[in-house]
Amino acid sequence: MLSFEQKKELSENGFILLKNFYDLAEEIEPIQFGIWQIIGVLLKKYKCPVQQKIFTPDTFDDGYLDLIKKDRKYGGEVYDAVKQIPAFLRLVSAKKNEDLFFEMRNTNCAGIAGRGFGVRIDNPNEQKYRSLWHYEYRDQLRSIDGVVFWTPLVSVTSKLGPVQVCPKSHLGPLRRSYLYDTTNQNKSGAYAMRLENEQQLIKKYGIVAPLSEPGDLIIMDFLTLHSSGENFANRARWSMQFRLFNFLDPAGQKINWVGGVADGVSLSSVHPELVIGNSSNNMEEKC
Repeated sequence: MLSFEQKKELSENGFILLKNFYDLAEEIEPIQFGIWQIIGVLLKKYKCPVQQKIFTPDTFDDGYLDLIKKDRKYGGEVYDAVKQIPAFLRLVSAKKNEDLFFEMRNTNCAGIAGRGFGVRIDNPNEQKYRSLWHYEYRDQLRSIDGVVFWTPLVSVTSKLGPVQVCPKSHLGPLRRSYLYDTTNQNKSGAYAMRLENEQQLIKKYGIVAPLSEPGDLIIMDFLTLHSSGENFANRARWSMQFRLFNFLDPAGQKINWVGGVADGVSLSSVHPELVIGNSSNNMEEKC
């Protein structure tokens, strides 16, 4: 599946963009259609005076912004519902993903992180649920030997806010974090955690923000620093994420492949050495 050059790129940089990995008609459009159906159901349920456009891959989210304009909590209903679309779950557990993981990690025993798959909906100019700089192992645990599968449902332009990645950051140690960022008190859970020396790390590694299209796949190592881009467009940014990990990794076996924040597990209970307090006011210490 991967060329020698692609394997080298992933190993050296901690991420890679694979163009046209998924089939649009067979794998992506059924998910978009399911989202369109759910939005339509909720438009009727809440009596929104909107005539939803006929489904196409470009109009699958028509009416969504009208829903959240009426009441932001309706967006939460969409978020919870779309991760249960059968076509999405088929994509998450597709054999091609498992085969790709086997090849990337030289293993034959993979797991899918429970509660670690879903469809992100990043609304225009909204900060509360934007994922700040982090690495997946901190938030997901399971195994240090894991990767994130990140694939968009819309064309991700610079204005829409592509995922931001720090190349080669996976080569560093496990990073310490503050559990709560006092400068963002409206955030909770993993959204509230902040890396120690965040700005110094970003400056050290630099940032790349690969643009992507539906069908493309971005792979990121569980230790690669990354964050959600800011959405300055007039449309929500829809993307799918799921995580695969290696059951044979001794580090994962040591923690019994336990899940992270989404499973109600605090980082401090598994890796107290990675937690440095509840404030990020002094985040700018020397790296």
